[in-house]
Amino acid sequence: MIPAQIETDIAIIGAGTAGMGAYRAARAHTESVLLIEGGAYGTTCARVGCMPSKLLIAAAEAAHHARHADPFGVHVQGVTVDGAAVMARVQRERNRFVGFVLETIESYPQASRLQAQVRFQDAGTLVTEQGQLIRARRIVIASGSAPVLPPLLKGLGARLLTSDSVFELPTLPKRLVVFGPGPLGLELAQAMSRLGVVIRVFGVGGGIAGIRDEAMRAYADRVFNEEFYLDASAKVESVRETAAGVEVRYLHRDGSWRTEQFDYVLAATGRAPNVAGLALEKTGLPLDKRGVPLFDRATLQCGGSPIFIAGDASNDIPLLHEAADQGRIAGDNAGRYPKVQAGLRRTPLAVVFTEPQVASAGLNLEQIRRRSQDSYAVGEVSFEDQGRSRVMLRNKGLLKVYAEMGSGLFLGAEMFGPDAEHIGHLLAWAAQKSMTVSEMLDMPFYHPVVEEGLRTALRDLNHKLHIGPKPVEHCMDCGPGA
Repeated sequence: MIPAQIETDIAIIGAGTAGMGAYRAARAHTESVLLIEGGAYGTTCARVGCMPSKLLIAAAEAAHHARHADPFGVHVQGVTVDGAAVMARVQRERNRFVGFVLETIESYPQASRLQAQVRFQDAGTLVTEQGQLIRARRIVIASGSAPVLPPLLKGLGARLLTSDSVFELPTLPKRLVVFGPGPLGLELAQAMSRLGVVIRVFGVGGGIAGIRDEAMRAYADRVFNEEFYLDASAKVESVRETAAGVEVRYLHRDGSWRTEQFDYVLAATGRAPNVAGLALEKTGLPLDKRGVPLFDRATLQCGGSPIFIAGDASNDIPLLHEAADQGRIAGDNAGRYPKVQAGLRRTPLAVVFTEPQVASAGLNLEQIRRRSQDSYAVGEVSFEDQGRSRVMLRNKGLLKVYAEMGSGLFLGAEMFGPDAEHIGHLLAWAAQKSMTVSEMLDMPFYHPVVEEGLRTALRDLNHKLHIGPKPVEHCMDCGPGA
């Protein structure tokens, strides 16, 4: 017997960060909102993304700092890593974060929640696998994303890990090969390496942690290779599962062919919008090459239809704060449809939690070149002699800042260096407030802090804009009166 049909003002497909944000925004307009989840509750961030990865990184930092205390005159003897205990804490704290999400979901009225896989029957109708129809006046697609496997790794069985499964390991492996030197791949590779796991990282195309600046990327390549093997343009001949694990044959950076055994393969080769099972062709909407509906970035509306899209499903900017913003905008516009309006899209900000960290804020250099042609300037600083960074023995990295000639308007920045997560926020705020470089230099800088390196870069930029004097060299970051 087919269950009764459901009628609702707004149906939201997916109960992750974007879906929950859409639900809250939509409920401000109508109580007739149905939140549909086809898998386990708990956001990608809490369950398999941001939080468990940072828990692993925190353990790795503790081990790394203990092993590298000698230069300070502090001698730590016999550092050991209990892999099972490390993973137990990762899972315990991860489950705690997921629990907070579940508490929020469970606070929603039971009639507003449905756990089911759905697909479109037409632009206003969803159908579950059991044949139940859901007729919705407006629909928000917030179905998230799923890991992508390169052809080389397809066919592997139990020895293949993705970001959805790596945190379920009962203990740390002894040897791990990582495919994909993007943000997640490098975060996990470095953390595992610092916890005593033998690591190899392979990529294609030369990309490293999303760094766009070529000199900065080459710098990062050298720094990471001091800790573990990384080849961002690797030639891998074969990957095959064996009785003992996984065998990989590859061309080493030294020019020799090598065959090595690993306990597991970690595929960190990106995630794709999770839309394949939604039968979006039934909506009549134009779709891109990934099967994602074309949409307006300001309103999240798909064409002129009552269908909206948000979060990783949109294949726009797969970051939690962006998913939250998109969910709120899509839910609000679904609630007010047909009177949709542009929502607040914040200045782009991205952080990679390696050490050194990677951060970008505002426009990237490619966007700046399209926008300003040659009418821009670049300021930079090395952190190798930056005072506070050297005190902490974290003095590796580069920061480049960009601004418009004539106006001095700050446009964006990219950084590979210490405390980039904090400096990235300052730069994103400055970009969103449309500050000039001179105005940024009028802000207070304490001494001694890593942020003084930012001031050095801004001074270099202001000089290249023909606004300020040439920066003083070897000034120990210069005090406030300098």
